[in-house]
Amino acid sequence: MRVLVFGTFDNFHKGHEFFLAEAKKLGTELHVVIARDETVERIKGKPPRNDHHKRRERVQAFEHVDVAVLGNKGDVYKIIEDIRPDLIVLGYDQNHFTERLEEELKKRGIAAKIVRLGSFEPEKYKSSKM
Repeated sequence: MRVLVFGTFDNFHKGHEFFLAEAKKLGTELHVVIARDETVERIKGKPPRNDHHKRRERVQAFEHVDVAVLGNKGDVYKIIEDIRPDLIVLGYDQNHFTERLEEELKKRGIAAKIVRLGSFEPEKYKSSKM
């Protein structure tokens, strides 16, 4: 089963490790889409500390990740068509691009199930607090 997750993964920390390890337990392949710098800046109002190439390399090096790729520049949902996941796993605080996710999957003929994971010590391991 192919599992897909999305994220910025700036300042890679134990919360990210927990999220990726738990997502991997739900399938056999874990694909991670790393947000491009311009996407991060648009969503968060500031650029990430590390550029998208460094963030992708760090995530790819994590033992539970099979494939880490950069997101698309235009249509942020197009990457889902390319990967064709069986399951999309969202983080407990992931809200961007998720409000239309089910609609986009149906429109594109993708029958992926969507699940949301719980947090891992969010008072300690949350990028915005670190």
